[in-house]
Amino acid sequence: MTTRVLTGITPSGTPHLGNYVGAIRPAIAASRAAEIESFFFLADLHSLIKSQEPERTQRSTLEIAASWLACGLDPDTVWFYRQSDIPETTELMWFLTVVAGKGILNRAHAYKAAVDKNREEQLDDDAGITAGLFMYPVLMAADILIFNADKVPVGRDQIQHIEMARDFAQRFNHIYGKEYFTLPEVIIDEQVATLAGLDGRKMSKSYHNTIPLFAPREELKKLVFSIVTDSRAPGEPKDTEGSALFQMYQAFATPEQTAAFAQAFADGIGWGEAKQQLFERIDGELAPLRERYEALMAEPEKIEAILRRRGRQLRERFAIPLLKELRHAVGLRDLSAAGDRPVAAAAKAALPLFKQYREKDGRFYFKLLDGEGALLVQSEGFDSPRDAGQLIAVLKQAEQGDQLQSELFRLEAGVDAVLEALRQLRG
Repeated sequence: MTTRVLTGITPSGTPHLGNYVGAIRPAIAASRAAEIESFFFLADLHSLIKSQEPERTQRSTLEIAASWLACGLDPDTVWFYRQSDIPETTELMWFLTVVAGKGILNRAHAYKAAVDKNREEQLDDDAGITAGLFMYPVLMAADILIFNADKVPVGRDQIQHIEMARDFAQRFNHIYGKEYFTLPEVIIDEQVATLAGLDGRKMSKSYHNTIPLFAPREELKKLVFSIVTDSRAPGEPKDTEGSALFQMYQAFATPEQTAAFAQAFADGIGWGEAKQQLFERIDGELAPLRERYEALMAEPEKIEAILRRRGRQLRERFAIPLLKELRHAVGLRDLSAAGDRPVAAAAKAALPLFKQYREKDGRFYFKLLDGEGALLVQSEGFDSPRDAGQLIAVLKQAEQGDQLQSELFRLEAGVDAVLEALRQLRG
């Protein structure tokens, strides 16, 4: 069985060694598994939230695309595309927006952090906060759901967004009565490597301690030799623990090479010799990639052609058919085909209806209404919308048999009352 794995790549400047070790290299390796169908997209629409500099957006998108291709991503065996080349994504975003709860978006980490910062500075809560930042989780959900990805690799700070995507998908599926969307699952790789930078802290653009991935050989050597070390002289044993230089070597070496380097530390290798060995190790891996990168950057039209081709293929195979189905589902239909359907629509409207909502106490509830809107059953409160939705799903299938009884009794919130109402409705 094939598993669809989707990875978003935000164009945010020139990639560095930390990006390569922690994200690019492992993601490309994972994409080669036979049972995986990989989707990699350049999240250029997302990048507009942080930057409104057109030339920078264009240049960064080109550099990131060239980097992934140079590092071995095969556009003929994975789906490699640009977010903005799939216009159906933003249409789907609107379909999700109208079912997404504002309360959930209010709790998004990025939005809450921006509000907290404004409060610290005694500003209005929403000062300087755009609707783009607020709606970011809905666009991310659309990116995932438009291709019904099974799994999404993210950092721990992004888990909330995948949970939101699941919530929006469940709501849409429930409202329109069909499983249109797969509920995505999070992939958290606890073994993801984080590379130390020139000053020993995590390599990050915000710390200005990075080594550009495709720096020319001489610049790479200069940067490697600027890595901060202690004052121990040649001949004095040196610690590998906490050494940015050793950690960086380890990221580019085999276990055997790493063990030999550790022994050299114990034997008192001089820092100059250690840095020379590190430089040669890194350059040995990156030199052929750098050559491919420079060739790709010299012919940006080839990258453009790859992205457009794969975007066009994705639209034809996935996005256009899905949005055609979703438009019909929500009622955006050919009016000439309506015919006598208002009678059928009225009959459908007369059926009982579950409604799920959140109260001021922060808990989640549902109620069962008859066709006239009269209350049949009111649930107790749940701590999460998923628990309430889970019970609703079970109750809607209750007529399928007694095998569901154990599940019903496991769940809380007035099961007996709801079942009795359902029995009366069927009778």
